Amino acid sequence: MHLLELRNVSKTYGSLKALDAINLSVRQGEWLAIMGPSGSGKTTMMNIVGCMDRPSAGQVFLEGTDIARESAKNLTVIRRDTIGLIFQQFHLVQYLSALENVMVAQYYHSRTDEKEALAALARVGLADRAKHLPRQLSGGEQQRVCIARALINYPRLILADEPTGNLDEANEKIVITLLKELHAEGSTIIVVTHDPEVAQDAERTVVLEHGRIVKEYYHDKKE
Repeated sequence: MHLLELRNVSKTYGSLKALDAINLSVRQGEWLAIMGPSGSGKTTMMNIVGCMDRPSAGQVFLEGTDIARESAKNLTVIRRDTIGLIFQQFHLVQYLSALENVMVAQYYHSRTDEKEALAALARVGLADRAKHLPRQLSGGEQQRVCIARALINYPRLILADEPTGNLDEANEKIVITLLKELHAEGSTIIVVTHDPEVAQDAERTVVLEHGRIVKEYYHDKKE
């Protein structure tokens, strides 16, 4: 069963064609990596799938709903209820604690639950850092807060944009391990990355160049 389908999706900014007739399907429970050089359209695709932008042409079906035709209000609801976003730059509220940053996502979804938010932080190994502000956390710890925030509303699709781009090797391994655990539990994951080693952990990789898919391959997971 496909959770996500892009049909002839294009995106233009003036004379620039950021995406050019993209066709792509993602199965429920699949882990997909998206690679490509700077300017290839990776972030544009992520923004469209994440309900943060609209295509100029084509259809984007998320759980059977064409999100390309939805209102801005409905897109906000779909993003809140269906998608967990993990950013390279973290986007944490600097005057809120780690715990409060996670609870913000709960607030916009339904209601806050401190116990549940603490459990999410414990899941990413940060129970003892719950009261710390972002400036008191390392880059790896901030990224794990971002993951806890993304997971708190039990999203059916996790979108991670360069989730290890600002991390050292040790923290990169922690983040990848968390993604592996989520995938093993049945989460659908799309990761945008420039790192072939990160992409290798996915089931499938698509490569973009100049707004088009130029390569697609599956990873052999046999030991």
